[in-house]
Amino acid sequence: MRPVRHLPIADSPRRGERSIRDLAGSTPDQLWEEAASEVAARGEDAERFFQVGDLAKATGKTVRAIHHYEEIGLLQPNARSKGRYRLYDAAALTRIRWISKLHDLGMSLAQIQQLLQAWETSPSAPGAMSKIRSIYLQKLEETRAQIARLSALERELEASIDYLDTCDTCDPAELVRACTNCNVHTSSQHEPELVAGIHGGNGRPGESR
Repeated sequence: MRPVRHLPIADSPRRGERSIRDLAGSTPDQLWEEAASEVAARGEDAERFFQVGDLAKATGKTVRAIHHYEEIGLLQPNARSKGRYRLYDAAALTRIRWISKLHDLGMSLAQIQQLLQAWETSPSAPGAMSKIRSIYLQKLEETRAQIARLSALERELEASIDYLDTCDTCDPAELVRACTNCNVHTSSQHEPELVAGIHGGNGRPGESR
């Protein structure tokens, strides 16, 4: 039978210390900067611990999600309170935000788990960080490609809105099928695909513009 390892019991927060609840209304960047500054100012002897509910509020995650991170090895509590509640230090904020950012980059929890396990079991520190760097380079390329696609969509949306602004001058009595041979727009106006796709490919005869 495996021995049970009990986590240390943490002392209650001292009077005058800011609660993590006070930080819950801040933006994520403000939240972390304030929490990190407080921990750095206090030093190791004045380490603060937060319960899972406070951590959930501060990170925007659910308590269930945080417990799931524990179950798959992505997060570990630092101690337990006298009431046996899980307690976390400020570094848990960083870990949860790290998980969220990798998830935003398209990585599944299983992939994040594999990445972390590969880093933890690597025999070489430079080798471990080199693998992380390679993954981040790949994600950087994917992110830049996504930004380019979104920028192109942004430009076409702007062009489509400009094009559709002219439709306000159309005779209200016109039927929708008149849109396939619109006389309001000049021949020099390019019809964006986001507009052309509305009436195109519907099997109805019409002149191409």
